[in-house]
Amino acid sequence: MFEDDRPRLRVLLDHFSLVEDEREQWRVAHPLPEVLLLVVCGTIGACDDFDEVVEWGEDNLAFLRRFLPYHHGIPGSRWLRILLNRIDPDLFSNCFISWAATLRPDAPALVAIDGKTSRGSHDRANGRAALHLVSAFATRERLVLGQEAVATTSCEQDTIPLLLERLAEKDRLKGALVTIDAIACNAKTA
Repeated sequence: MFEDDRPRLRVLLDHFSLVEDEREQWRVAHPLPEVLLLVVCGTIGACDDFDEVVEWGEDNLAFLRRFLPYHHGIPGSRWLRILLNRIDPDLFSNCFISWAATLRPDAPALVAIDGKTSRGSHDRANGRAALHLVSAFATRERLVLGQEAVATTSCEQDTIPLLLERLAEKDRLKGALVTIDAIACNAKTA
């Protein structure tokens, strides 16, 4: 591991330390810090679903092992989906936003708001629909500042104000120009 890498990994893992691993530790082959590092790196690497995250992890295992051991390699996409569905999405989002804010504490110049459905995120066996997220993306930095899950009984128009309020209360939008696609062409969202 390079000397400069340890502090950055420690900052990432410190922000995600609020996410508890409720699994029986004697049965854990893939420790939660390894899983979280894989998911965050895969997401930053433009992966859209768990299959792509796993593929990215397999292609970049040597890189990941610079930070953590990954004794059992990369978990499968089905297992990864099951584990991450157990994590509170609001807590994960808050941890991610908190970590991302440390990368560039000053406000971005341009923030794009958009909603997307995560392919392969459904859990039909437990009656869970696919995850639909509204994201705030700092375009120049190429960094997601925050995400808000769209409730199953709601729509993007109801979720966008929630995301904007959460980002605004932490001054992450101060001085930024915010853009939203045509879904925001209603009085409530505008």
